[in-house]
Amino acid sequence: MAAGNAIRGSRVGAGPLGEDERGESAPRQTVNYYCARGHITSPSFALGDETDAPEIPLEWDCPKCGFPAGLDAENPPEPIRNEPYKTHLAYVKERRSDEEGQALLDEALTELRARRESVSVAD
Repeated sequence: MAAGNAIRGSRVGAGPLGEDERGESAPRQTVNYYCARGHITSPSFALGDETDAPEIPLEWDCPKCGFPAGLDAENPPEPIRNEPYKTHLAYVKERRSDEEGQALLDEALTELRARRESVSVAD
């Protein structure tokens, strides 16, 4: 006896359904957004009546390059400038000048030499 699913090859929502079975789709408007690289993105937004009208965003992320896209084709928004990853040394250099760093290094080397001398004298 073969075990199996009685509705094999089908999925929920499959089938030739038309608007008469699903209902009419909401009226939509297509808005063009332009990015700095020249890509055009055209998402659709539902239309509402005067009291229920959704806001159209001023910017939209371009799906091709990730830059922000705006409504004005002649003046697209500037790309976001990402700061590169800073190393630990870069953060230290922001906090200390080269002279302060040299003073700390000299102090640490003096302590290290003093410890080594005390260990070699004890031997």
